[in-house]
Amino acid sequence: MPIQILPPQLANQIAAGEVVERPASVVKELVENSLDAGATQIQIDIEDGGAGLIRVRDNGIGIAKTELPLALARHATSKITCIEDLEAILSLGFRGEALASISSVSRLTLTSRPQEQKEAWQVYAQGREMETTIQPASHPVGTTVEVANLFFNTPARRKFLRTAKTEFAHIEEVIRRIALAKFNIAFTLTHNGKIIKQYKSAVNNQQKMKRLAAICGENFVHHALEINWKHNKLHLFGWVGLPTYSRNQNDLNYCYVNGRMIRDKVINHAIRQAYAERLSANQYPAFVLFIDLDPNEVDVNVHPTKHEVRFHQSRLVHDFIFQGIFDALNNEKVDLSFPSESKENATLVQVCEPDGQWISSNKPNRAAAGKNIFTQSNRQYPISQPVHKEFMPNSVKSADNANLEVQKVYGELLTKQHNRENTNTLSQSNKNMLRALSLIENKALLLQQDQQFYLISLTALQKLRCKLKLQQSPVSQQALLIPITFRLNASQFLQWQQQKHFFQQTGFYFNENLPQQRISIIKVPACLRHQNIQNAIIRLLEQNLTEFSTFLTALCDVLQTTEINIFADAIALLTETEQLITTDYQLKQLLLPIDWKIYLEKLSC
Repeated sequence: MPIQILPPQLANQIAAGEVVERPASVVKELVENSLDAGATQIQIDIEDGGAGLIRVRDNGIGIAKTELPLALARHATSKITCIEDLEAILSLGFRGEALASISSVSRLTLTSRPQEQKEAWQVYAQGREMETTIQPASHPVGTTVEVANLFFNTPARRKFLRTAKTEFAHIEEVIRRIALAKFNIAFTLTHNGKIIKQYKSAVNNQQKMKRLAAICGENFVHHALEINWKHNKLHLFGWVGLPTYSRNQNDLNYCYVNGRMIRDKVINHAIRQAYAERLSANQYPAFVLFIDLDPNEVDVNVHPTKHEVRFHQSRLVHDFIFQGIFDALNNEKVDLSFPSESKENATLVQVCEPDGQWISSNKPNRAAAGKNIFTQSNRQYPISQPVHKEFMPNSVKSADNANLEVQKVYGELLTKQHNRENTNTLSQSNKNMLRALSLIENKALLLQQDQQFYLISLTALQKLRCKLKLQQSPVSQQALLIPITFRLNASQFLQWQQQKHFFQQTGFYFNENLPQQRISIIKVPACLRHQNIQNAIIRLLEQNLTEFSTFLTALCDVLQTTEINIFADAIALLTETEQLITTDYQLKQLLLPIDWKIYLEKLSC
């Protein structure tokens, strides 16, 4: 088959497979468009769990008649215009794919009227052909999008939809997450004509706390600590549950970066690490956290669903979040109980949505119809002053050079560690912690400690992490669906007799048939569940290993490592390994010092 350009209809359906996973995905995209349009009231009407009808109505700035056909075209958007805009995203949407993707798998009707237009106009598109029809309509200022018969032209996708009750539960969770970040917006959610959720606009702190209680439960509010933690251009604020209010599942985890709900492993690791000494492995913290930072320092153009982000300074963000939560948990004596209307002098917890004050150095992003509602002049709710000053470090003067500024901020942040125990430093008594600077050819991390620079092999780091996990007591195990059986020869059986206690000590669970010289592996260490266990065991039984230390080293040497090509993944690997080490030497022996003298001498020539 020759190489050819795909027809627009087919390209849109492929894109729909990424953007439109289920009705909840459609609701998320449409509500985010309404927020970008500056809406203060949004109504979401659902029928049959979203498979029958999804209607989102707002009072935003609307779309002009001349732009309606473009609204349904792929890669058409009013929110970015150049590459500089893409590097500092302030709006929730920016790809220009959502409406085109949705209309390719549904019957979509878009009705809109801007303030300066006397009448409303409506555009209609149906399925693969996506031929648009424009006609006059009656509508107030704002926009209404109706998505009917979702997946009507893709039966294979439609049959994967769950029951109406399940799909609506996913939609309800999306609205909860958005309503939790946008206190000043009023939301109404209906299902089959019945009002299910109604969140009124929350202007003051009392109203905000009521919305928080309505979404997360009053029990969470009663057992939550407020964070308002600033350091230069980083701002962390929100609520974290007390360790006594732990969960058996991670169903109360809400995290936002610059107002965007996200799921990020760097942030999750930092939060989990802050609770490490207070929660067991099967307990989960509860939190509602907002991270506000310069949009130039975070890349949101990572995944079509926009649920993932990538930080330019992952380690800085990780340690900043960890320090803020760790300090908050160490100040549990602060009373942040749910404020009663009748209670005098009640403590009002001031938590607000991200400021969005950052503006690209070239030009600000444009929101729908060209208006940027995220600029400082258009904000209705600036960041409130912190309630608890002990949670805030001193402000730092900005440096002229961006890289020098980041290094200075990070260095000053690390000095706030207060000599606490069990921090992930290379030396407990040394405040000059290792900092990860860059990922080198997917093989090593470039690290800095004070004025010394090091390279550390990612392969060696993975093996060290596994070695440390195998020395834990008890070792976490993973049961095999089908046991692995070995029939050993005389030499291998002799080595088995010598090594089986080592296998047992590192988390292997087995059955023996000594007369037949046969063993069956039933459980393996959890950290080895993706390894080639047959190959590893046979290679170990071919060696004469009489000491546990040599056995452990040999086991780690035969393990296969994975390639790491994302800086955040390398940071997570280093952080996890640091958390496992018991002596400084375990990590120090992997560091390869870099001598810059020869290069500096060449520069001076």
